[in-house]
Amino acid sequence: MPEHGVVYSGDCVEVMREWPNGVFDACITDPPYNMSRRKGLKWAFSTHVTMNELWDRFTNDDYFDFTRRWLAEVSRLVRPNGNILVFGSFHNIYVIGFILEHVLGRRILQQITWFKPNAQPNITGRLPTESTEYIIWACNNAPEHAAKWTFDYAESKTINGGKQLRNLWTFPCTPRSERTAGAHPSQKPAALLERIVKLWTKPDDFILDCFLGTGTTAAAAKMLGRRWAGIEKDPSYSEIAARRIAATIKRSS
Repeated sequence: MPEHGVVYSGDCVEVMREWPNGVFDACITDPPYNMSRRKGLKWAFSTHVTMNELWDRFTNDDYFDFTRRWLAEVSRLVRPNGNILVFGSFHNIYVIGFILEHVLGRRILQQITWFKPNAQPNITGRLPTESTEYIIWACNNAPEHAAKWTFDYAESKTINGGKQLRNLWTFPCTPRSERTAGAHPSQKPAALLERIVKLWTKPDDFILDCFLGTGTTAAAAKMLGRRWAGIEKDPSYSEIAARRIAATIKRSS
C-alpha cells in the first residue's frame, strides 16, 4: 500500500505494480516527452545545448509501449471516475491521448493549453517559437460510465474574476526562485500545479505523481491539504524534491 508523503525510488511501472487497485483519487504527472536527441537540441546561433537526457530518449515503438504500460498502471491505481491529468507537448501528447482513449478506453474530458509568454526562442531558427504545452484531463472510466468527476467549478470562476475559466492558461516558465534547491529541465511552475491540484482534487484526496521529478506536484498537494505519493527514478531529483517538500508550508483552511 502506498504511504502518504513518501517518495518511492525506482522504475514507476515496477513500483506501481506492487500497489492495490483504486488507492488514489487522482494522478497528476509530467512524463518524459521523448524530445531529447543523442547530441542534444542545439541553438541555431549559439553553442547552447538543451534536452540531452537519457531518461527522455526512446525509439517511437519503445515510447508507445512505455506510455501504454505506465498509463495502464495509473488507470488501475486511480479509483473509478477519479481524475488523470498528464502533461505533454506536441512531441508526445497525441500518443498519450490515443492510448488513454483508444487503448485503455478512458473518457478524455478536455485539454488545457498552457501558454508560456516567456518561452525559449525556437532553437533551429526555422520554425515559430513553441510557446505552449498541454494537459490532458481524463476521467478514469469508460465514456459510457464516466460520471461525478471532481472539478471545483466555483473556485475556477473565482480564479477568473467571477467569469467562467477558459482552458487557455498563461503562466510564465518556472522562475529561478523555484530552482534554488536544484533544477530539472522540465520543471513546471508552482502556481500552475497549485491551480491544478486546487481545481481537480478535494482536501485530503490522495494524489499520485509517478514522475515526481523535483516534487512540484507534491509541494502543491502539501500546501493545499492533499495527501500524495510520488515515484522518481533519479536519486538526484528525489533529493531535490525532498528538500522542496520539507520547506513547503501547508496553508491554513
